[in-house]
Parts: sequence; C-alpha cells; structure tokens
Amino acid sequence: MANVTKNSTPPLSEAAPEVQLAVDLIQLLEQHQLPAELVLGALKIVQRDYQHKLQLAVSTST
Repeated sequence: MANVTKNSTPPLSEAAPEVQLAVDLIQLLEQHQLPAELVLGALKIVQRDYQHKLQLAVSTST
C-alpha cells in the first residue's frame, strides 16, 4: 500500500504578518455583520490612507 501524505496548512501563527492581520480584520468585520458594499468602500478609503502614509514615509526617508 502506498503512503498517503496529507497536505496540511501551517498554523496561522506561522503565516506572514499580513495574512494574520487580514484574518483578524475579516473576523472583526464579519462579527459586525456589515454589508459587503460598505466594507469594500471603507477598505478603499483605508487603502488610500495607508498608501499616502507610505508615500510620506518614503519621501521623508530620502
């Protein structure tokens, strides 16, 4: 009989920090049972804000 190996997923604690944060954010948003359209609109605002912060950090470090 051939050996069958299971493809197991590493625990969340071993995942990349951005994956851990994404899971936390998803859980938080799901707990509040918000409409998908509202969440996506808010995430666009958050993304723009953090892109702006990143640009400022890059421009002040050069």
